[in-house]
Amino acid sequence: MTDRELGFGDYRIEALSTQTWAAFAALAERHNGVWGGCWCTKFHGDCEGVDRATLGTREFKRRLVELDRAHAALVFDGDRAVAWAEFGPIDELPDIQHRKEWEPTVTRRPDFRITCLFVDRDYRRRGMARLAVQGALLLIGRAGGGLVESYPHDLAPGKRPSASFLYNATRSMYEQLGFSYQRPKGLGNCVMTLEVAAGS
Repeated sequence: MTDRELGFGDYRIEALSTQTWAAFAALAERHNGVWGGCWCTKFHGDCEGVDRATLGTREFKRRLVELDRAHAALVFDGDRAVAWAEFGPIDELPDIQHRKEWEPTVTRRPDFRITCLFVDRDYRRRGMARLAVQGALLLIGRAGGGLVESYPHDLAPGKRPSASFLYNATRSMYEQLGFSYQRPKGLGNCVMTLEVAAGS
C-alpha cells in the first residue's frame, strides 16, 4: 500500500535512517539545529561508546541513527524533508519532561513513545504535525505495534500559541488520531495513549 493510499496525499513517509539522514539534517540546519540546537536529542539517554558532550548534538544524533538508536517518521515533499515525529521505546527515549512525576503514575509500561515533532516553518498550519504522527504510528505498526504513549500540550480552550512552541502538538490533535487521555503531566502537558496493531 502506498503513502497516497494511506492518506498522506502528495507527501510520503520515510523512516529516519542513514539513507534519509541528509534530508533530516538539511531540515534541522534550515532551522539552526531545531529547538536551540537540540537536533532532537533532548529525550535520548546516554549510549555506550557515544560521548554526547564531545561529539555535540548533531554528531551525537547521527551516531545514534547509525547505531539504530534513533527513530523518527519523516514527511517528505518531493526530496525535501518537511516534518518529523520522533518515536522509540522507553529505553531509547528515557529523558522525557516531568519524568519523576511520570514514573510513579505508570500502570502499564508503553511499548513506544512519541516525544517530539517538528515542522519546517514554510509548511506550518498545513497539518504536517498530524501527518508526522500518522507516519510514526505506521512505522510503529511495522515494528510490531503495541501501546504508544505521547505527551502533547493540553491547552486551555481558545488558546493558540506559536506553532514553533509546540514540540509535541496538542491534545486535540491526538484525540483526532484516536488517542485516549490518561492523566495530566506537568503544568501544561498530558499523557495520551493508543494501542497500535502490528502490521506491515
